[in-house]
Amino acid sequence: MGSGVEERNVAIIVETSNSYARGILRGIHDYARSRQGWTLYLTEHGRHEIDQSFAGNWKFDGAIARIETDLMAKIITTMDVPTVDVSAARLISGIPWVETDDEAITRLALGHLRDCGLQNFAFFGDPFYNWSIWRQQNFERILGRPDIIRSRIFNLPARKEPRVRWWTQREEIRSWLESLPKPVGIFACYDGCGQQLLEICRYYNFKVPADVAVIGVDNDELLCELATPSLSSVIPNAFRTGVYAAEILDRMMSGEKLSERKHSIEPLGVRKRVSTDVLTVADSQVAKAVAFIRQHAHSNIGVEDVLREVPLSRRVLEARFRKALNRTPHQEILRVRTNAVRELLLETEMSLSEISEALGIEHPEYLSVFFKKETGLTPREYRDQVRGRSFLKIAD
Repeated sequence: MGSGVEERNVAIIVETSNSYARGILRGIHDYARSRQGWTLYLTEHGRHEIDQSFAGNWKFDGAIARIETDLMAKIITTMDVPTVDVSAARLISGIPWVETDDEAITRLALGHLRDCGLQNFAFFGDPFYNWSIWRQQNFERILGRPDIIRSRIFNLPARKEPRVRWWTQREEIRSWLESLPKPVGIFACYDGCGQQLLEICRYYNFKVPADVAVIGVDNDELLCELATPSLSSVIPNAFRTGVYAAEILDRMMSGEKLSERKHSIEPLGVRKRVSTDVLTVADSQVAKAVAFIRQHAHSNIGVEDVLREVPLSRRVLEARFRKALNRTPHQEILRVRTNAVRELLLETEMSLSEISEALGIEHPEYLSVFFKKETGLTPREYRDQVRGRSFLKIAD
């Protein structure tokens, strides 16, 4: 007698060569483990490489694919099975796709640069990729002032092939960097571009992060740590992207008709490294207060402690804080402590009780409540999603 479990043979056509794609694969795998009968087909390949092995005599019930070439789109179309796209290239119409929330990514990147006290911003992009174009558009929309912003944008040359010999653009990039008001925070469209920009800054002796602070996207740990200096980066929720794509495909393979639309996945936060380890605040008293707060991120301080360090009344300090950083001292304390919790969750195996003790918080329950209020996730959910663990139930 059969088990009664309906078997699903699913083609996973996602590269294994970069951190973001591997995060998607972890999410797909986690979902598949929760579903009896799912069998995954995956081969090792790089981005933009054509893996045609699945197009032979294999019989698939569905596919999740990063459709990034015309040939890949043709093969997927010929397969004629339910398919979910996890690429921004948009080479097949009529199918659902799951991608990063580029507006949220841009807001996080700019918010982080503002947290460093920066007031001048620029964008370094690669228009070969749609998500770079969308991030640039969000950059322009959020900052406004098109008369100024256009001069703050540098894009690598448009081309038909994925590879670009970016070092041939060194002189143009140097001239652009020289033209930017300093200090400046640069939002690089992804970690690869961020690393390239840091190499050019090092080559031409631009001071990072004192004069040029750089933040990328994807938080590719190896790439970010190998950069000189190490690269700050927005952390996408690639794991949830994979889970969501698998859940959508499951519904489609069960006969549900889903229209073409983008399912946007919000990022998890920012991983700060040396490339943005700077604080630029013109108001000396506010700068002193912020430095005190950051130095005591692992202590249970309040606004009263800050006022003992800065010879200002609470009302005056709050007014000057708002003018300089667009937030109150209390909000800065919460923000810094939230980031301290993030770092401990990312970089250690400490339990919630141990993190609470390290931060001078008496009750772990309070830490969990305040962290979820600030981030929308419990500490455990945050750690699991960043590390690509634990199946996530996706709402309809």
